[in-house]
Amino acid sequence: DPDREGEAIAWHLAEAADLQGRPLERVVFHEITQAAVREAFEHPRQIDMDLVNAQQARRVVDRLVGYPLSWFLASKVRKGLSAGRVQSVAVRLVVEREREIRAFNAVEYWTMDAQLEKQGVPPAFRAKFVGYAGKKDKLEVSNETEANRIASELRAAAFLVTNVDTKKQVRRPAAPFITSTLQQEASRRLGFPAKKAMSVAQKLYEGIDLGSGGEVGLITYMRTDSTNVASSAQDEARAYIAQKYGKEYLPASPRKYTGRVKGAQEAHEAIRPTSVMRDPQSVRSQLTAEQHRLYNLIWQRFVASQMSDAEFDVTTAEITAQPPVPSNPYSLRATNTQLRFAGFRQVYIEGRDEGDEEEDVGTNPLPVLSNGNPLRLLDLAPEQHFTEPPPRYTEASLVKAMEEKGIGRPSTYAPTMSTIQDREYVRRESKTLHPTELGETVNDLLVEYFPVFIDANFTAGMEQDLDEIADGEKEWQPVVRDFYEPLKEALATAKEEAPKQVQETDEVCPESGDPMIIRWGRRGQFMACSGYPECKYTKPMPGEEPEEELPKIDEACPDCSKPLSARRGRNGPFIGCTGYPKCRYTRPIEGDAREDLPKIDEACPDCSKPLSIRMSRRGSPFVGCTGYPKCKYTRPAPTGAKCPRDSGDLEEKRAKGKRGSFYGCANYPECDFTVANRPLPQPCPSCSSLLTLETDGDAKCTSCDWKGPVPAKREPVPVG
Repeated sequence: DPDREGEAIAWHLAEAADLQGRPLERVVFHEITQAAVREAFEHPRQIDMDLVNAQQARRVVDRLVGYPLSWFLASKVRKGLSAGRVQSVAVRLVVEREREIRAFNAVEYWTMDAQLEKQGVPPAFRAKFVGYAGKKDKLEVSNETEANRIASELRAAAFLVTNVDTKKQVRRPAAPFITSTLQQEASRRLGFPAKKAMSVAQKLYEGIDLGSGGEVGLITYMRTDSTNVASSAQDEARAYIAQKYGKEYLPASPRKYTGRVKGAQEAHEAIRPTSVMRDPQSVRSQLTAEQHRLYNLIWQRFVASQMSDAEFDVTTAEITAQPPVPSNPYSLRATNTQLRFAGFRQVYIEGRDEGDEEEDVGTNPLPVLSNGNPLRLLDLAPEQHFTEPPPRYTEASLVKAMEEKGIGRPSTYAPTMSTIQDREYVRRESKTLHPTELGETVNDLLVEYFPVFIDANFTAGMEQDLDEIADGEKEWQPVVRDFYEPLKEALATAKEEAPKQVQETDEVCPESGDPMIIRWGRRGQFMACSGYPECKYTKPMPGEEPEEELPKIDEACPDCSKPLSARRGRNGPFIGCTGYPKCRYTRPIEGDAREDLPKIDEACPDCSKPLSIRMSRRGSPFVGCTGYPKCKYTRPAPTGAKCPRDSGDLEEKRAKGKRGSFYGCANYPECDFTVANRPLPQPCPSCSSLLTLETDGDAKCTSCDWKGPVPAKREPVPVG
């Protein structure tokens, strides 16, 4: 890594291997290409101690913030919490945005879209109401009365085109991905959290077996803040574009992009395919669905970044509406954007965040208009709106905000997103980030007692100090000392003055008579006696009472003779062997409808050990060998139910693809009867037809409307 961290690693390696004092040289290359690596080895250099010191300062500062503040939170809120120079600022951004939304007061406003037509010349088109003619400021219509008055005058007005202007508009392609933009676009376009995007990218970088002997890295290094691209990659991309799309899609010279990230170290290339000729379709069969989708995104973005600009014709028509009663005329505006030359859009169009304006290319075609053309009003639609609060952050927009404010580095974005959710400071709902009650409590405590250190400007300023250390303009020890002294004072004050984060209640402890308080624990909030530690009485918060205790099981496993115990799983409680994972015997809790399973007295056809009926994790019974895991023989379990058409056995079947399992007649294809849910051997109490077991645990008839608790069991059906 040719950045501060890489330089520090080189120095630490030399120290750990006791190589200091010997003639050492460091080889640095910014792109993994043959020419770059050879050039680097021809021009080695000494380890840059300014970069080493900058990284040393970063590590020390991060620990000076992280460790004491985490201990502070553990003493004032609960154990297991953490704080950090970057993660705490990220939480603060989410909390402050949520409070903006809560405090937001919606303001009413009205818009009016007129549907107009050049008399006798299609198409009809849309024009937006602007205000009074001759005035630059837009007229804000704030209530229904005003909107109806203006609409009434417009309906009676004469419409006339007063100016038509067509301009050429050029849009440049987006730069190839860096870490932050990859995470943002993967979130927008693919729905990937930052952690998942980086995990999939890591596999593409490390290598994929393409069946040609050995693994091939499909993309360049994915932790980078640089938009630089190797000249060899540019040349290859230009050759591909000319061949695939034509020379008109090539700009006159290779495109170069300047970094826009605050304090970017630009130690690596941008994220790009290692070979443009390896297009997504050609490697699709060797990639998982997720790998292919991300590789396709990276490939398209890079190819588009080397293509020509997209060109548009933007036509704007200014229209005057003169009411019959002498008054100020009104102004309307019709705009149409028409794609003239696709350019890079032939390959890729960048995604948009919530709240960004949608593209309206070609959505409002205009007829040929000239000054003085009269227009006919076809329809007018006054529409009420309310101003909206700022949108909640998504992982994509939070990473973007952190990048713009100079908070964090490419390698820290994904871990930060994961940490603030793992610590339960923030929860992700439908892509948007919401602060939890714990997150707000922690944020308020840190902001109150450490406002300078949990601040975006301070964090960004620290990055600038680190850059100055790296440039040799500052010594690292004074920077750390100047930072630590005020932190030390703030920490001492906070430890003494900050109260424990508890909340008083009106309840009284039944054991000591002291007031009950609400405290934070590892599993959230709970109620406890304020007389702790003398009184240790606690209870759950109202509505969070624990589940019923599981029954005691005094039985031996029929497969291995070890004790059985009652447990809770994904599909509810069950009885399982304590010899797990060597023995995987399970059965439902007594009274569970799934307990009504047929008995089996049969030997395994593979190893001759006894077979038994078991429950899968999905709650589905199956026949399995007791010799598992050495013998993995399984087959669907019989249901004990009969087909209502030909009385054949109904058995579990598995469909191809993602449809999962279903139940069908054993006499298929002569009988094609199927049901989605497990059939029960008991007949319907109402009409004696077939019953199935629903997901809510009740039985339901396949013929009549009867639904209710599973009827009493029949005698098990012997099998084998």
